[in-house]
Amino acid sequence: MDWSPVLISMKTAGCSIAIAFFLGILAAWAVKCMEHPWGKIICDGIFTLPLVLPPTVAGFFLLYLLGVKRPIGRFFLDYFGVKIVFSWWATVIAAVVMSFPLMYRSARGAFEQVDQDLVNAARTLGMSEWAIFWKVLFANAAPGLFGGGILAFARGLGEFGATAMIAGNIAGKTRTLPMAVYSEVAAGNMDKAWQYVAVIGAIAFFMVTVMNLAAIAGERKNGWK
Repeated sequence: MDWSPVLISMKTAGCSIAIAFFLGILAAWAVKCMEHPWGKIICDGIFTLPLVLPPTVAGFFLLYLLGVKRPIGRFFLDYFGVKIVFSWWATVIAAVVMSFPLMYRSARGAFEQVDQDLVNAARTLGMSEWAIFWKVLFANAAPGLFGGGILAFARGLGEFGATAMIAGNIAGKTRTLPMAVYSEVAAGNMDKAWQYVAVIGAIAFFMVTVMNLAAIAGERKNGWK
């Protein structure tokens, strides 16, 4: 079995969750701090949009923005010599865009479950908003945040539609596990397809198990036995 799709998928998912985790937390915090209801509604809709759009549509928008004949894509090509589309970085961008909404929604839900009295008490003690974020919000919402991170990692690992649009299916370069399964099925190599399915299934099961263990640890920390 060619192990390059496994390595590419793990690198892509690892890099994408490192980006999506912090972006999702900061976006959730920003939306939570908004006072204008319409601002919250609009921002929430924009941040959640990739979750409800078909992945191929999201990939089409990315291809339109990052293509070599588009302003962003041409900027990177002319000034940095980097062609984004059909490169490994394109797989990372696709995974970040598609996994970000899961991280954002999980982080926002975790922040909203934190007792507001704790936040108000921290403000009366003179703590800065940044200190409140780290010592109150983040500390109390940590189980939900890490659970969302695991879901976002699994989503990035299984990304197919947007990756196919913006990164293609280049063996040894952009062929991730889902793309490898598709390629083997299309070629009629069902045995190889089953091998890739078994690998991605085992990884996904492991991630769900870790998420459940984290949830149990969070419940015990809050006094459940």
